[in-house]
Amino acid sequence: MLAIRTRRRKTVALATAAVLAALAAPSLTATSATATTTATTATTTSDYDSTYYKDAIGKTGDSLKSSLHTIISDQTKLSYSAVWDALKVTDQDPADSGNVILLYSGISRSKSLNGGGLGDWNREHVWAKSHGDFGTSTGPGTDIHHLRPEDVRVNGVRGNKDFDNGGSGFTDSGGSLTDSDSFEPRDAVKGDVARMIFYMAVRYEGGDGWADLEVNGSVDNGSSPYIGRLDVLKQWNDEDPPDAFEEHRNQVIYDEYQHNRNPFVDHPEWVEAIW
Repeated sequence: MLAIRTRRRKTVALATAAVLAALAAPSLTATSATATTTATTATTTSDYDSTYYKDAIGKTGDSLKSSLHTIISDQTKLSYSAVWDALKVTDQDPADSGNVILLYSGISRSKSLNGGGLGDWNREHVWAKSHGDFGTSTGPGTDIHHLRPEDVRVNGVRGNKDFDNGGSGFTDSGGSLTDSDSFEPRDAVKGDVARMIFYMAVRYEGGDGWADLEVNGSVDNGSSPYIGRLDVLKQWNDEDPPDAFEEHRNQVIYDEYQHNRNPFVDHPEWVEAIW
């Protein structure tokens, strides 16, 4: 919480400085106005601790996990076909509104190239479908907090492997690596992957007809409702904190689609508080 509050205070200070700069230097009005708008947008984002997360604040361990499960389980569920259009919005390339950013490869690809053919992008389940046997049924199989656009071939390379460090590169890897039993995403999205996995482990606890998903220390989980490796995923969460793209994605899912949040994007420190 201290880190988050400190970041917010710094953001407010930057916003104030931008406003003063705009007043003091009229010749730089356009540049200053842009900076002010950006800073103001950041500071007017709602603080969900006193509303959405109010029943979780101050808790740790199983108590925190249980509270977050209750909070984020209140969601609107999408059909698998509806996921296509949702991903075109949640993963839109900030530099090209006609494209989406592919998760593991980092490639910007036309939104229209969604499908199952070579050169297309499809719906990657970051928590692999077989790790819990939920397929594409409405529920964990359509939860866009862990579904992301990815090149069909790259998606096949990942398959249902657990996450770990190490391996070799491959065509269009974008820096991602793989070996016989694990997959390592590119550095820029390591934390994103970790926080999606932790979201799934909290959201799906076995009480709503789906498997109890859990993170463990293995890389050979197969079809069991587990994914590893826990220590590596925690490391990735620490080393790659949420960026603007990930935070915006979380907000869009909350505002426009599922109406629930990934708590670990808002509070990455809660990973350590639970695990």
